[in-house]
Amino acid sequence: MRLRAVRLGLALAGAAFPAAAAQEPPLSSLTLVGPPTLVFKAGRDACDGADVPDAPARAFRDASGAVALFGMHYRNRALRGPDLEHLKLDCAVVLESGEKADPALYDDRSWITATWTEDGRAVAALVHHEYQANEHPGRCRSAVYMECWYNTITAAASADGGRSFTRASPPRVVAGPPFTQEVDQGRHRGFFNPSNIVGEGPWRYFLASTTGWQRPGSDQEAGICLFRSDRPADPASWRAWTGAGFTAAFPDPYLKGGKPATCRPVGPFPGPVGAVVRHRGTGVFIAVFMAKAGTGAPGDFPRSGFYWTTSRDLFAWDRPRLLMEGATLYDDPCAAPGGLIAYPALLDPGAAGRNFDDAGERALLTYATLRTEGCTVTSDRDLVRRPVAITVWP
Repeated sequence: MRLRAVRLGLALAGAAFPAAAAQEPPLSSLTLVGPPTLVFKAGRDACDGADVPDAPARAFRDASGAVALFGMHYRNRALRGPDLEHLKLDCAVVLESGEKADPALYDDRSWITATWTEDGRAVAALVHHEYQANEHPGRCRSAVYMECWYNTITAAASADGGRSFTRASPPRVVAGPPFTQEVDQGRHRGFFNPSNIVGEGPWRYFLASTTGWQRPGSDQEAGICLFRSDRPADPASWRAWTGAGFTAAFPDPYLKGGKPATCRPVGPFPGPVGAVVRHRGTGVFIAVFMAKAGTGAPGDFPRSGFYWTTSRDLFAWDRPRLLMEGATLYDDPCAAPGGLIAYPALLDPGAAGRNFDDAGERALLTYATLRTEGCTVTSDRDLVRRPVAITVWP
């Protein structure tokens, strides 16, 4: 599982993504302006072997003003502190993964990958859920991880400021494919890796990946789909963009009823979006993500590393630009003796919003570094941050 981003990137790299809409000149510049600073070191700060950075960082301020940051493994814990620059891992598990064999329970392996709170007490979470059928005898005819992987985005909620999260019973599915897990599915399928949630007026948005599918009356293109809701605490309220409106719902396929839907992919993204923030003052959206050299549209990603792009409306994005070069989890670890980088996010310590979904002239590029041994990606991972300067033209 700790190699999941390698497989995610390769699963989407061959997909036909829509070309980025031209926006000339670029809306903004994003520049690294300082060296990396260590936030979390697995060998020093972990509570147990499950504590490694394994998702982009998501943060919010609780009712007292303290910060909770998620982005660890499927034994979900939070880093906590008075602000983004003083965080320490809290060993209390806020959401456990049951590793259950029944896919209809949506309790195999779960990562808290987005949060939203209005008051710092009630917190809604989007959960990246992996049903790893190869780990459950009789659930997959293949022993190959990628041929058995069934993904959904589910919901969890906290009533105590993120100190604990619970799943609803029955489970609440935010986005799932219009079919159940199958023993002979043969490839990675479903919705996965939601971005953070970003607010604009009364609406809340997130971007999620799908490998697509071909089904009678429901052919879904692979790519990144945009979801919207004005009630993020209600998992059933999320709708995806279809090209004509936010009307596509992707409910629990284990429950009968409902018409299969499809969404229209957006952006120049060759894989999951690490994070998106709204620039204060101009309203321009800035997205960061990782990419492997040579993927996406021709010429978009000449080198591997972290890229960024901007948009005025979350639909049309300008041409991606390189922020930080380096071998990512999408690259061959055999050719990366210096290690890998992964899971970029942008967090502004001075964010006006409780959910760190906005940024001003400075922010922190927060990401993971991963040590390799030969051709193996190890569990020796650090969470680091680097300051960036942001300039946006109106």
